[in-house]
Amino acid sequence: MLNVANFTPEQKRIALEISACFGGNLDGPFAVWIRVPEIAEKASRLTTLLRIHGKLERRLFELMVLTVARHYRAQFEWAAHEPMALKEGISEETVETIRTGGVPRFPRQDEQTVYDVVTEINETRTLSRKTYDRALREFGQDLLIELVTATGLYSMVAVVLNVFEAPVPSGREPRLS
Repeated sequence: MLNVANFTPEQKRIALEISACFGGNLDGPFAVWIRVPEIAEKASRLTTLLRIHGKLERRLFELMVLTVARHYRAQFEWAAHEPMALKEGISEETVETIRTGGVPRFPRQDEQTVYDVVTEINETRTLSRKTYDRALREFGQDLLIELVTATGLYSMVAVVLNVFEAPVPSGREPRLS
C-alpha cells in the first residue's frame, strides 16, 4: 500500500503529475514505478504521448491494449481498459471473444489489422513481411510506428502489473483465465 505521506518531494511531484493525467489515480503500474521516480516520470510521459496525444484512433488503441492484456493475462490492464474499449466502439462480442482467448471476426478492416499486428508481435516478437506491408498500407509509417511502440509499452505494463501483482480496481473481478 502506498503511503503518500512518506513520499519524497520528487515522488510527490511526479505522483501529482501522473494523477492529473490519469484521472486522479496512482494505481496499476504507476503504483509500482513511483518507487523509482525517474521510471515513473518517463513511463508516464511515454504513456501520455501515446494514449492521450497519439494519432492512433482511440478505438484501435483500446483494441491494442485488450489484445496485449489478453496475451499476458494482465488482469488489471484488462479491467482498466475493457470499459474504455467498449466506450470507444469495440463490440461486446469482440471484447468477449478476445477475453476468452478466441479469435474475433472484425466488422472493420482497421480493427483486423490492429489485432493481427499485435497478435503477431506477441507471438513471434516481430512482424512478417506480409503483415508489415498490410499494416503499412492501412496506417502509413507514422501510425504503424505508434502502434508498434504502444504494443511494446503495454506489454511492458502487463509484465510489471503481473510481476508485482497489481490488484484489480475495486469492484472489477479478474476476468482472464
